[in-house]
Amino acid sequence: MTSVTVSEARGRLGLVIDEARDAPVYLTRHNRPVAVLVDAAEFERLRELAEDAEDAAAAAAARREMQEAGEVAVPWDEVKAELGLV
Repeated sequence: MTSVTVSEARGRLGLVIDEARDAPVYLTRHNRPVAVLVDAAEFERLRELAEDAEDAAAAAAARREMQEAGEVAVPWDEVKAELGLV
């Protein structure tokens, strides 16, 4: 784990960005982490993973709510037929 102060990063931003391409760089202020620089592609990968996890959690919650309410899911083929999408 690489860690640099905000002041140090300001003075050598180009180098810090280059370091972040290989591994996250933690920026600190008063010995406390305040931000992390990561490679843009890695950030997008992590963001997509987080969105997928949120979607999966929402779907699981919806299934639980349906079970608790005694509701039955409508098959997708039935929904498409009802909407004229077949």
